[in-house]
Amino acid sequence: MSLDALFQPLHLGALTLPNRVIMAPLTRARATPGNVPTALMAEYYAQRADCGLIISEATAVDPLGMGWYRVPGLWTSEMVEGWAHVTSAVHAAGGRIFAQLWHMGRLVLPDYIGGAQPLGPTPLPGEGQTFAPPSLDYDGGFLPMKPYVVPREMTHADISQAVEAYGGGAANALRAGFDGVEIHAANGYLIDQFLQSNANHRTDAYGGDLPGRTRLLREIMAAVTAVAGPDRVGIRISPTSARKGMGDENPDALADAVASLAQEFGLAYIHLIEPIASGFMERPENPVISRIRAIFRGVVIQNGSFDGPSADACIAAGQADAVSFGRPYIANPDLVTRMRGALPLAAADMDYAYVGDARGYNDYPTWRAAPSQ
Repeated sequence: MSLDALFQPLHLGALTLPNRVIMAPLTRARATPGNVPTALMAEYYAQRADCGLIISEATAVDPLGMGWYRVPGLWTSEMVEGWAHVTSAVHAAGGRIFAQLWHMGRLVLPDYIGGAQPLGPTPLPGEGQTFAPPSLDYDGGFLPMKPYVVPREMTHADISQAVEAYGGGAANALRAGFDGVEIHAANGYLIDQFLQSNANHRTDAYGGDLPGRTRLLREIMAAVTAVAGPDRVGIRISPTSARKGMGDENPDALADAVASLAQEFGLAYIHLIEPIASGFMERPENPVISRIRAIFRGVVIQNGSFDGPSADACIAAGQADAVSFGRPYIANPDLVTRMRGALPLAAADMDYAYVGDARGYNDYPTWRAAPSQ
């Protein structure tokens, strides 16, 4: 089957992409325990550089927003240097890469921040549990799990510090050689916690109605675009998701408000998580993609349970300009080649998806190199 639409070039802000296959952010936990990117990561990303655009794994902009073992950060010179090796490897392989800027907010365990209480818009914990740091004698395998805790309601000084951290993260991303940045405002993390009514019960200027709940995002957009320029900034959102205790009283209105902000600031793209089939996230009963397309005139990237034919059909129908793929990229560094040739996809070893080193990370063979072909 020919995938003509998926493999057309695309102008995305300051970049021209050779195809519309986007590598979605994938947390893989291969940085050092001190959150510095490694040579292993440089090889991993370079292996996948033939897609239109790589969006890096979520990368913390502030120590207080870091709540996952061995994920990378972007607040020290050592982290910048580590990322510079990654971006150089991607560019040498002919690719393009954006850094996804991240603050986990209430989903940070005290274990990661010296026992301190995590930050959130309201003292309401996330639902469920997450990976905790391992013991000192840890030698591999699955990490311990702990439930989320009640966060401390952020003061205005805390909010200002978070906004400054996003601006600093954008500046460091450019120093590291990234082609642009994506603001992570999805999946129940800090910005999403402010956006969605189930998580934000504030009564001050950062809560209540939509202008209040979107105020933090507005300030972060202003800080990031001032550093990177709007044509090198995108945003990832999931306004219909209720994972981890999220949910909004009116997802349509929330989607409209965020799309209007993105249009106002002239962002390069909106990256929407809205699955076409339930899996990692539930398929929404009332999708918001058409509302976003009606308001936002930049590129719209759709994400969630797509394969090559469904992505091509989505783009051909004008529902999105590009489609991002997450889990298929774990075991298929040559995903573009496999989709072009309608070749079978390799299965991922999920036991090593989020822990370990080379195994289950950068040791998946390409189609031509696979022993069975």
